[in-house]
Amino acid sequence: MSEIPAEFKYSKSHEWVKVEGDVATIGITDHAQEELGDIVYVELPEVGRVLSYDDVFGTVESVKAVSELYSPVAGEVIEVNETLSGSEANINEKPYGDGWMLKVKLKDPAEVESLLTADAYKAEIGE
Repeated sequence: MSEIPAEFKYSKSHEWVKVEGDVATIGITDHAQEELGDIVYVELPEVGRVLSYDDVFGTVESVKAVSELYSPVAGEVIEVNETLSGSEANINEKPYGDGWMLKVKLKDPAEVESLLTADAYKAEIGE
């Protein structure tokens, strides 16, 4: 059974969002990393890139597949997790901790309210 922190919001494309003020930290869910298997490479956007809701912001490559990553919110990328390069296993081991991918300055913080709650995400993935 996947770990699904109650304080986060989730997208149907399996990204999580943790909001602090007007900044959203984004990564992929525990469920997503379990489905992908061992992650061997991640491609993330440049700082300064402006994302719209549902934009592809990068890719994650596992031993099974390459998957696109979709932005669950709109805003400007203000930080990317540079430590993931060479430490992609952090995504598998700590998807909600050291495996975070990027931080976005939210264009509209209210947009986060349209994302799934932990309970709704559990229902979405059948847990």
